[in-house]
This record gives sequence, structure tokens and C-alpha cells, in this order.
Amino acid sequence: MKASDKTMTHFYQQLGKLFYSIAAIDKRVRDEEISQLKQILKKEWLPFENSIDEFGTDSAYQIEIVFDWLVENDWDIEQVLPDFKNFRKEHESLFTKKINKLILKTARAIADSVFGKNKSEQILINQLDSILS
Repeated sequence: MKASDKTMTHFYQQLGKLFYSIAAIDKRVRDEEISQLKQILKKEWLPFENSIDEFGTDSAYQIEIVFDWLVENDWDIEQVLPDFKNFRKEHESLFTKKINKLILKTARAIADSVFGKNKSEQILINQLDSILS
């Protein structure tokens, strides 16, 4: 069964928080990380499926919208993984092998975009991989 547009919008919002937490784990979000996210969003996430948000635009843009809002508001990342884990439990059918692979690919690309993964980013990615497994 296909997820509703509302569920997909919420899914992409969760991903925006998740990808922000990868970028912000070292207390600074760099331009390279933002650029990498936007490239992957356009190349991989937008074509992935065709849900729309309440404004009639592709729901995948919620990744960027939420990410940018969090950057502007210097948001606390502490609750991101627990919230993501809960969302995954509630919506297990969304988390196909293909989606999980794309989530990890995006997280790794953000982490690698500056000087390669630092220890904090690697720990967070390992925790994410565990949640998705």
C-alpha cells in the first residue's frame, strides 16, 4: 500500500532533521555539506517518488526546507535519532532496502563532503545504520 502524501511529507521532514544532525554533529554546518545535500536531493530524492506536500510541491523538498530551517535556528540534535527510530517503527513499510541505502548514501556524502568523516559523524552514521538494519 502506498503511503499518503502527508506521511511522505513527514518522512522527508524526519530526513531533513537526520541529515542536519549529520552536518551539525561537529557544532558547525559547512557550505560543502549544504551543497552536497542539495545535489543529492535533486539527483536522487526528487525523482524517487511523486508525493506532494500541502503546497503542491514535491514532498522531497521538505528535506531541504527542514534542513535549512534547522541551520538558521541552530537546532539541538539530541532527540533526532530517537525520533527517527520511533518514526521508522511506526512506518516500517517505508523503509525498503532501496530507501535505507539512499538514506545511508546521503548521510555518508554529507559527512564526507568536508574532510572525510570525523569520529562523531562516523558514530552517528553507525547508529543510523543500526536503526535501518
